[in-house]
Amino acid sequence: MLRTEGLTRHFRVGKLLSRQTLHAVDDVDLTIGSGEIVALVGESGSGKSTIARLLALVYRPTRGEIWFEGRPLSRLRGRRSRLAYSAAVPMVFQDPYSSINPAYRISHAIVRGMKLHRGDLSGSGRGAELNRVLEEVGLVPASYTQRRFPYELSGGQRQRVGFAQALALRPKLIVADEPVSMLDVSIRIGVLNLMGELREREGVSFLYITHDVASARYLADRVLVMYAGHLVEEGATEDVLQRPKHPYTQLLVSAVPDPRAELGLADARDVGEPPKVVDPKPGCRFRPRCPFAVAECETVTPALRELSDGRRVACHVAE
Repeated sequence: MLRTEGLTRHFRVGKLLSRQTLHAVDDVDLTIGSGEIVALVGESGSGKSTIARLLALVYRPTRGEIWFEGRPLSRLRGRRSRLAYSAAVPMVFQDPYSSINPAYRISHAIVRGMKLHRGDLSGSGRGAELNRVLEEVGLVPASYTQRRFPYELSGGQRQRVGFAQALALRPKLIVADEPVSMLDVSIRIGVLNLMGELREREGVSFLYITHDVASARYLADRVLVMYAGHLVEEGATEDVLQRPKHPYTQLLVSAVPDPRAELGLADARDVGEPPKVVDPKPGCRFRPRCPFAVAECETVTPALRELSDGRRVACHVAE
């Protein structure tokens, strides 16, 4: 359904005449199939949200291409074609207040999108669709919820409104950027289950962006791991998280609390912080934190290559 080739986004940083460049995303190739849930995981600052904004056309790529249903997005012309793509690939935000105006009722938050993107609906048709999407996301009775203001709903309910906003556009792929990170642990599972149910009932694909490896394992069919703007590992969820090949993926998995582990200090292999990727030199960006680094890692940037088990890894010593 969607794929990227060499997707790259750089930003100028520093003072007005500065020539420094932040490499937020570099040469990312990813694919998302029809009806598939793909998790994009990594630390804060790894480039996950930049990819989300590139897919949502908030940012223009510095270079590279995004293809949706076989058509390159660089060839989109005119407001109508961009609105059609935005309806097919909407976003659900980390903070539901990013997409809900607190001064208006919930009905306004959903109907406003339908007025903009769905000219096929009349006034009564929008009312029926409003009830349908609220019921689809579990906000029942819909007649009660649509009259509420955002402050009258819980955090989990407001996040469900975000999914209702997306569903009202008849999407094919929803980009969900950290949709459960601001919710209580007890509420997160309900939102994750909602995403799985929408995939089953509506046939919607998801790009689920998260730093939570456990929720990615619970929900996703495939996992993409990002570090410092690079895609470093990709594969089926169980393969990647049960038998991680890239040292950074191993570090992420080791950070997940294990209730079966013995009491004691955690493995202290991780030293350092993610780099600020400003005018980076060639070489592996994870090398300063990697316990397995070799001389080649210092001078040669590892390419994403396929291993014998079908997954892709960008590492000189992955095998």
